[in-house]
Amino acid sequence: MCGIVGVVGNENATEILLNGLEKLEYRGYDSAGVYVNNEKGQDYLVKEVGKISSLEKKVGPEVKGDIGIGHTRWATHGQPTIENAHPHFSQDDRFYLVHNGVITNYAELKAKYLSDFKFVSQTDTEVAVQLVDYFATKENMDTEKAFRKAVSLIEGSYAFALVDRENPDCVYVAKNKSPLLIGLCDGFNVICSDAMAMLESTHEFVEIHDGEIVLLKKDSVEISKLDGTPVKRDSYTVDLDASDISKGTYSHYMLKEIDEQPAVMRKISQHYIDGNKIKIDEKMLEDVAAADRLYIVAAGTSYHAGLVGKNIFEDLCDVPVDVELASEFGYHMPKLSKKPFFIFLSQSGETADSRQVLVKVNELGHHSLTMTNVPNSTLSREATYTMELLAGPEIAVASTKAYTAQIAVESVLAKAVGEYKGIKLASDFNLKEQLALAANAIQTIVDEKDRFKKIAHDYLDGQRDAFYIGRGIDYALSLEASLKLKEISYIHAEGFAAGELKHGTISLIEDGVPVFAYVNDGIGAAHTRGNIQEVEARGGHVLVISNKKYAEEGDQVVLPVIDEKISPIVSVVPAQLIAYYAALERGNDVDKPRNLAKSVTVE
Repeated sequence: MCGIVGVVGNENATEILLNGLEKLEYRGYDSAGVYVNNEKGQDYLVKEVGKISSLEKKVGPEVKGDIGIGHTRWATHGQPTIENAHPHFSQDDRFYLVHNGVITNYAELKAKYLSDFKFVSQTDTEVAVQLVDYFATKENMDTEKAFRKAVSLIEGSYAFALVDRENPDCVYVAKNKSPLLIGLCDGFNVICSDAMAMLESTHEFVEIHDGEIVLLKKDSVEISKLDGTPVKRDSYTVDLDASDISKGTYSHYMLKEIDEQPAVMRKISQHYIDGNKIKIDEKMLEDVAAADRLYIVAAGTSYHAGLVGKNIFEDLCDVPVDVELASEFGYHMPKLSKKPFFIFLSQSGETADSRQVLVKVNELGHHSLTMTNVPNSTLSREATYTMELLAGPEIAVASTKAYTAQIAVESVLAKAVGEYKGIKLASDFNLKEQLALAANAIQTIVDEKDRFKKIAHDYLDGQRDAFYIGRGIDYALSLEASLKLKEISYIHAEGFAAGELKHGTISLIEDGVPVFAYVNDGIGAAHTRGNIQEVEARGGHVLVISNKKYAEEGDQVVLPVIDEKISPIVSVVPAQLIAYYAALERGNDVDKPRNLAKSVTVE
């Protein structure tokens, strides 16, 4: 959550900052701001509530500089106001700072050091910049020492970037738990929360690890530990083009990313399957195969992909699987099996809830795998192994192609492990063929957008509630389908196990309430049909989405046949399109729904 950019040594700093913030807006869009300083000694602070476009309108032609920092905010402490927007500044206007994360001991620091300081915001971030000023003025420290001292006292998660207006030749940077990268450019340098923000300036980046301090100048980068020990680290190249994160001819990223799913399925197949042989790390294969229980740890959409993965791993690998919410598991860890293996699912690879679990897993000495879309992310670096989702940049807050990619990559691993263990079901499962069928089936669905636009109107226009029901694999799918609808259309939506309706929740069904029923699970198909009858008898407006293998006359949406284990890869797509068009009809910002951010980097 929240996005940081910074630049030093380029006379077009303002333009670089604003362009970078546009690319990071998916991380937060409650407010935004920039601070720039130029060689003439002129500096400018511009902040605005709302999206980057509102900030851009406020930035006049005079706002120029060769060093600067910028921020787009997802509100934690304090409401979205100009006073609470970043950058924050010290009471003497000397220091300017942007921050991602949450400072857990800000109240104690404020009481101990800053009782005489005048605060203008309700944020924890302002405590950090005032603390730097305190050590610089009260204890006569230079900026670097004051910054190090302040950072050493701060607890919680943070990515900081600070500029001293009295010595505007350096951006002071620190990081703990919250992502931040250095970008190496031609004659200048940058920082960013995500490499996507700076692809127009560079493809060469350097990681910053937790507990490190960086002095970023136009012609040098100094990395050191908090105690001052120098750190040397090689750069790496990000193999993305700026056009990869463009909407192109699409009106929204979400629709573009829905349409990209067939290509993602083909890319995963080509990358991981050679003929009929799965290509993955042999040591990882041995580790997973040796486990007596798999623990899938995730949040949100990734958690729902994990629920699908549970069935796949148990079927193909003959191993019990637990799927855990990261935010719960880290603080209420159950008694583990004797030989556990952990799988972390995360689109961004920066999910704070998952990371705090991974830290504990590493402390316990267990092995782990991160499946992520961002190979150089924190979860990727800190896990024992990594498998890339290969979905390409996902910008829309509501995840689509990352969900289907996670299921596909889970299937890759499950088949490989099952074959390694000699399980016939895994050997007989033709994953290459199934991914090809999935790609073709998704293409068929997305080619019928007008049909799903009409469904969204006919079933959801004017509605306040909606329900998704299914059994087995369809129950796991219903949770994701309902999440898609609620997070962007703001319709109250719930996913239910169809058989649980009669145990209480059928009381919510009343005349005209839309109910989307999935029939892709062969074992539960007949029973789900009975539940559909129960719902219709109480006035529910039912739409049936079925696999052709189990379809009956009157089913409104019939999907191509695909193996049930991975059927959500296909059957989720109608739900994605229905959610998209329902949100569009309500005039909502599809890509940036209220109160949400793409990368959840705070617990």
